Amino acid sequence: MYLGIDVGTSGVKAVLVNEAGAVVATAARELALSHPAPLWSEQDPDAWVDAAIGAIDDLAARQPREVAKVRGIGLSGQMHGATLLGKDGRPLRPAILWNDGRSQAECATLERRCPSLHTITGNLAMPGFTAPKLLWVARHEPEIFDRVAKVLLPKAYVRYRLTGEMVEDMSDAAGTLWLDVGLRRWSALLLHATGLDLHHMPRLVEGSEVSAVLAPDYARRWGMQKDVVVAGGAGDNATSAIGLGAIVPDDAFLSLGTSGVLFRVTDRFAPAPASVVHAFCHALPGLWHQMGVMLSAAASLAWLAGVMETPAAALLAPLGERVDGPSPIKFLPYLDGERTPHNDAAASGALAGLRGATGRSQIVQAVLEGVAFAARDNLAALSAAGGPIAEVDLVGGGSRSALWAQICADVLGIPVHRVEEGEVGAALGAARLARIAATAEDAAEVCIRPRRLATFTPRASVASAYDEAYRRWRALYPALKESAK
Repeated sequence: MYLGIDVGTSGVKAVLVNEAGAVVATAARELALSHPAPLWSEQDPDAWVDAAIGAIDDLAARQPREVAKVRGIGLSGQMHGATLLGKDGRPLRPAILWNDGRSQAECATLERRCPSLHTITGNLAMPGFTAPKLLWVARHEPEIFDRVAKVLLPKAYVRYRLTGEMVEDMSDAAGTLWLDVGLRRWSALLLHATGLDLHHMPRLVEGSEVSAVLAPDYARRWGMQKDVVVAGGAGDNATSAIGLGAIVPDDAFLSLGTSGVLFRVTDRFAPAPASVVHAFCHALPGLWHQMGVMLSAAASLAWLAGVMETPAAALLAPLGERVDGPSPIKFLPYLDGERTPHNDAAASGALAGLRGATGRSQIVQAVLEGVAFAARDNLAALSAAGGPIAEVDLVGGGSRSALWAQICADVLGIPVHRVEEGEVGAALGAARLARIAATAEDAAEVCIRPRRLATFTPRASVASAYDEAYRRWRALYPALKESAK
């Protein structure tokens, strides 16, 4: 048996996977976000640990025999979060998360200090990345910066608490702006540009390698063997790819989680910073990936559900499984700024075209379409960076909706596939990395593709209407940006 743990933004998921590769049981715990100031987004690192332990406690209580057979644990995590530890290994402040936009000025400072940044990292400096966050702390909280002994990402902190080892994998490390992504090693030059050194960084491993062994106290707590290995694991999108069997160049998927991601596997380091496309290491040696990122995907629907005080499922139900054309309302899903293609932490959301006769369902549909239009922006960026994408698997919480899947197919103009276990893809991928680390099996034998449950193809009858709606939607961002000056 193998255990996968996904340390997400809204919660922690744990999945138990058997030798046949099937998910035997799942458990989850919710997490809270803190927004103490505009553009800020923080979490308590110990909340991740408590949630992970609670989820595994749940599995151990319900499936004690299966949990006792666990041979390996894999970790997946939300990327970029700056977890600052003192010499005692305890957090010095709340973690600054991936969707935090406070460090825009520090991004410009980093680009100025290190002109070779794009060449080394393959990415622009953006507030979501880890390095600018440390420059912000150095400027605004110098007493904390001076006490920083180690900087860990979210899943690495959970690993540290479960094993006592400070280790990071290549895919998550690539999202810090401190990694030489082509060479897969920390860059002393980039660390120096943020006032840090190699001793501030954890040890690096590949995602499929053994990183540590589960601490004896936890092994006894869960009735496991004393030699359970913990794999390097990966950032949430790379583990989702492992869960989807996306380990061959040009394999691609669209994730509609809290954030949204369009992901493509590459067999080389293929940076395209001019397109605001991320180039990161994959979870397996010798592979990389390109990625376009939307900061608010399923989070946009969750926001609307909160505003309307109605569960998301109840908002979607009246629309059925398909619509005949675009909503007359337009929605910009930039609730937390945006990365691809705008690189604008200050970008804001908007609803346009409201009238007295506007109904709730038109607004709901507009939110789904706004996210799909943002995904089309990402598709254009990745196509320009590395050629066309022919089809995508759909994962994340948004993959539950057949309506959203059909809208994505109609807007993107390519087939969209809903897949088995699409909602636990990252945790499943983490469990697969645990298996490879524990058994040294070939990745191709472990990372098989999940069964496709349904395929949604673009409908010619609505294609031209969506093309025109997308054109009008694209005009909103520059108009609003100009009016905000």
